[in-house]
Amino acid sequence: MAASVDEERLIETVGHSPIATVLSNPRRPDNPLEVANQAFCDLTGYPEDQIVGRNCRFLAGEATEPWLTERIRQGVRSHKPVLVDILNYKRDGTPFRNAVLVTPLFDDNGELAWFLGSQVELGEESSAVFAGRRERAVLAVKSLPPRQRQVLELIAKGLLNKQIAWELKISEKTVKMHRALLMERLGVPSSADLIRLAVEAGL
Repeated sequence: MAASVDEERLIETVGHSPIATVLSNPRRPDNPLEVANQAFCDLTGYPEDQIVGRNCRFLAGEATEPWLTERIRQGVRSHKPVLVDILNYKRDGTPFRNAVLVTPLFDDNGELAWFLGSQVELGEESSAVFAGRRERAVLAVKSLPPRQRQVLELIAKGLLNKQIAWELKISEKTVKMHRALLMERLGVPSSADLIRLAVEAGL
């Protein structure tokens, strides 16, 4: 089936993101990955053809925290964004701590279309790095004007511009303007990065 314009734009955005990012398809059995960008391949050591078609749990290993894996599953089941600091494993078996974000994305009809997943490697000082990212995200979101914060909250829920416009009773053109202003103000290059920052801030 050919991708819609929105899907093509989403896939292009994911491809250009400097953050390791994937898209999975909840309409297929076991929610397999269908898109993985180069940053994800570089981070995990897996080529794209060994990623696409698999559930993201293949990155889990012996010391991966099962309670955090379950938190991700709960987010997927309830169609809610979730962000965890979890231990995963690269292709060569090297363990690495990373901040994993999984968020639902909905189509024009409000139906679940994709899950967007992204990962940021945290390094040895993972707790401090993770806390620092959260603190910076909270401060950045607090500095936003009320309307931009509203738009960001709805972006974080996976809503499209048209849906955000309907929710806030503003034009789609105004939503696009706010989205561009948010990316500029928060210093992020894409909508996927906006979602990550919003979830890190607890929206």
